[in-house]
Amino acid sequence: MYEVMKAFTDDEVTAIGVYSMGGVGKTTLVKLIAAHGKNSGIFDHVIISVASQNPELENIQGTLAEQLGFKLHEKREIGRAARLSKEIKEKNKIIIILDDIWERIDLSRIGIPSYKELQKCNSKVLLTTRIMNVCHAMECQRKITSMVLSAQDSWALFMRKARTSFELPSFEGVARKVAGECRGLPIALIAVARALGDKNLVEWKRAAQRLEKSQTANPEDVGEASKCIRLSYDYLKDEDCKSYFLLCCLFPEDCDIPIKDLIRYAIGKGLFQDAETLDEARDRADTVVRHLKDSSLLMDGRNSKYVSMHDVVRDTAINIAKSEDGHGFLVKAGCDLEAWPRKLLEGYSAISLMGNPISKLPEKLVCPKLQILFLNLFLNRNIYIKYIPETFFQGPYELTVLDLSETNISLLPESCSLLTNLQALCL
Repeated sequence: MYEVMKAFTDDEVTAIGVYSMGGVGKTTLVKLIAAHGKNSGIFDHVIISVASQNPELENIQGTLAEQLGFKLHEKREIGRAARLSKEIKEKNKIIIILDDIWERIDLSRIGIPSYKELQKCNSKVLLTTRIMNVCHAMECQRKITSMVLSAQDSWALFMRKARTSFELPSFEGVARKVAGECRGLPIALIAVARALGDKNLVEWKRAAQRLEKSQTANPEDVGEASKCIRLSYDYLKDEDCKSYFLLCCLFPEDCDIPIKDLIRYAIGKGLFQDAETLDEARDRADTVVRHLKDSSLLMDGRNSKYVSMHDVVRDTAINIAKSEDGHGFLVKAGCDLEAWPRKLLEGYSAISLMGNPISKLPEKLVCPKLQILFLNLFLNRNIYIKYIPETFFQGPYELTVLDLSETNISLLPESCSLLTNLQALCL
């Protein structure tokens, strides 16, 4: 808020971009700030329109004109744009908010004057987007990122939306655990709080368990946060980019994901086929990572060698991978499993059991579509696996990526020779 308000009072800044992952509350934020700007006299008029993925210019023009107190009767787009531009330039101190922009929009087609013309009448454009590059494409002089809430603010918002008092310490403890699973994402906090507000302690405990398993809080929760994030995933136009994103959810929750491992897994899975050399594949992977960060689907890790994933984004990725043809991921990374999962569907294409103290593997792995298998050490676990049964890899499989690194396995069974499709073997 402070950064946007500072931009409002800077005469050199005409275009401001606010970007972040979906569900953080950009729309709420800019509306609040714009209203404050009007009440404090910085602006005389606040006009706002939603662009969305498929912007309808006529609707945007009509919405902006109506908020300025007139109607557009011109039938042609160019005539409507000319009239709107004329009206804007004749007024003073207008803040024009374009919400939820997904790609560059030619403002002149809408009827929004150029930045130089807006500057003459002390007016500004404020846009919100999930994609940082949109701020650059729209030539914003100030780019501001909106972050998730702190633990204290998350709890305050959660309490307000749940509209219940947690009188018993045990009840509050469970509620705080549930709120913590939302990791400061406002849309998730609000959706979960509303879904559980009138439920009893038993149902709250069940919700906490469901959230830990990357499920919705209860069957009545339609997953608004996941819907919001799914939009960003669906907007990715490159299939390699989508697949690379889904690979990230195979790692444990709240971890720094090594980019070098991601690249190995991606190449093993057959991504970046257009690259002729390994260096080209790495460059391609770096480009994909930057794009996923710019799209607010990945975050920085502890340094440049790592990336990270917001927990709600990871949950969404897991659910996408469960449902989409050709993905079918089983993700139990870092879940403290001591035994091999009981229910193992044959349709899985990826299984991640990294970071679990599993001591014994089944005699045979029946999973013909399996491409990726992670049994590797993570967070100083999985040291218990010492032996792979001779019949474990007798397939048939489509296995291309196998990671057994830093386990206690010293000898691979001869059946590993049957893995003819293997592209990445990590020991």
